[in-house]
Amino acid sequence: MNLTDLYGRLVALIGAGTILVRHRNDGIRAQATGTAPTIPPARSQGALPTLKMPTAQGWSAGQTPTAAPGLKVNAFATGLKHPRWIHVLPDGGVLAAEALTLPGAVKSPFDFAQYSTMKRAAAVGESPNRITLLRDEDGDGTAETRHVFLDGLNQPFGMALLDDTFYVGNTDGLVAFSYQSGADRISGPGRKLAEFKPGGHWTRSILPSPDGTRLYIGVGSLSNIGEHGMAAEEGRAAIYEFDVASGACRIFASGLRNPVGLAWEPTTKTLWTVVNERDGLGDETPPDYLTSVQDGGFYGWPYCYWGRTVDDRVPQDPALVARAIQPDYALGGHTASLGLCWLPAGTLPGFGDGMVIGQHGSWNRSKLSGYRVVFVPFENGRPAGPPRDILTGFLAPDEKASYGRPVGVTIGPDGSLLVADDVGDAIWRVTGA
Repeated sequence: MNLTDLYGRLVALIGAGTILVRHRNDGIRAQATGTAPTIPPARSQGALPTLKMPTAQGWSAGQTPTAAPGLKVNAFATGLKHPRWIHVLPDGGVLAAEALTLPGAVKSPFDFAQYSTMKRAAAVGESPNRITLLRDEDGDGTAETRHVFLDGLNQPFGMALLDDTFYVGNTDGLVAFSYQSGADRISGPGRKLAEFKPGGHWTRSILPSPDGTRLYIGVGSLSNIGEHGMAAEEGRAAIYEFDVASGACRIFASGLRNPVGLAWEPTTKTLWTVVNERDGLGDETPPDYLTSVQDGGFYGWPYCYWGRTVDDRVPQDPALVARAIQPDYALGGHTASLGLCWLPAGTLPGFGDGMVIGQHGSWNRSKLSGYRVVFVPFENGRPAGPPRDILTGFLAPDEKASYGRPVGVTIGPDGSLLVADDVGDAIWRVTGA
């Protein structure tokens, strides 16, 4: 056992003691979810924030997540390396972006504690930096063939195809490649179209507009609450709009700490996103959220949360607080809601129109949350009811180990729901039972 592993175990022991104290002081609260959540008052955790993450164990042979009643799940693909995001090509090929958080600079004991914790959870390491193409050629629900579609990338995440151009969201920018229909590999050079600051929340999701004239790109913050100064956060914590024809790129909406999944609600043609909120104020404070996105809208980070609740740890900007838009739907504290896609009614039996959300799972609360795929029902273009489970069972009952962690979600070429699992190194396929 090396020094990092020993330190990780020590952090886990110290964290367990801290968690016991916080349980006694605060108790275990119900999750803050829905359009009118009950959000506990903030209680700053100071210099000793909660660190609790299960050890990455992976799946045993034949073991799968647990599907909700009326559904079944099978492994569409296994043996990948940290698959994070999924894109389906017009010819039915399924692309998986494989990338991993890189070790950051260690400047304090807490930085080392966080790194040790994340390493034990298989959440940090050498990034594969590739996109793999999977094909289910015989239609049995399992991919028989795989090819390296594109490699030599820089923490790739989002993907989009418009006409003969394939776009990739590298952590440091939007890159375009020439694409030939039906190809199993892209070999030509890429063209960088827009630059983004790397590091911190490094994922760069991509969603084309319905008419294909623009791309929307999620760019997360560098830090938790701007503790490195707001100059370092310039151009971050935002959703960008890229004009395909002109190459112009602008901030579409801001104050979004880590906007990852992006999806269109089809009846209103409104853009929606899921956002990971700040840490260090309690298990349920504030909740991660699902929200519609307004052009020019400001959503509070880092000055305030859930509308205009001020975070008194942050030097304030009253004018921006006054502009802050309250999110539409709370998803519970620290669920790490990353994946997002629209699920049309009838795709899965018993599920109407709504959004599917891949909840990667918490690492910084006393009672773990997330580690599941959930569905939020919609009516008339708005959330309309409590979240429902689609897949669970990613986390051991004692919370000590994770078999997997769901990330990207999308509708597969056969109408199934596909789920990327970056700890299980798999893509799961969900259909009717």
